[in-house]
Amino acid sequence: MEYTFNLNGVFMSNLIDWSDRYSVGVFKFDNQHKMLIKQINDLHMAMRIGNGKSSLITVMDNLVKYTVEHFADEEREMQRTNYPDYMAHKREHDKLVEKVQDLRERMSSGKIVVTMEVMNFLRDWLTNHIAKVDKQYSDHLVGQGVK
Repeated sequence: MEYTFNLNGVFMSNLIDWSDRYSVGVFKFDNQHKMLIKQINDLHMAMRIGNGKSSLITVMDNLVKYTVEHFADEEREMQRTNYPDYMAHKREHDKLVEKVQDLRERMSSGKIVVTMEVMNFLRDWLTNHIAKVDKQYSDHLVGQGVK
């Protein structure tokens, strides 16, 4: 677990810590998952220390952009290796991208603020997606030689 202190010396922990239970056995995707976790932790930290709306939107923009890039990488490998559950997995990706983009738009327009409810949604979705849905492609991709 990583420990962080804010400018006032108050202890703050990460919202998500990487664990081997999230590993899908594909180096590139594990690193991308670690980066997604870092970005959610960055958003959480920005919210906790009271960063302004523009800072939060910038962090959220980075999360949206990286999520789209990561999903595209996974989908390319699934298509290349003829992953049998590709369409179901892609639908999961599309739903999250839509949800995160909607959150970002609502933040930008002032309709919502980043709250623990938003952070818990992102944490739960990401950890459940990696630990359950992404684990389903793990054996297939590794078996196809994807490292």
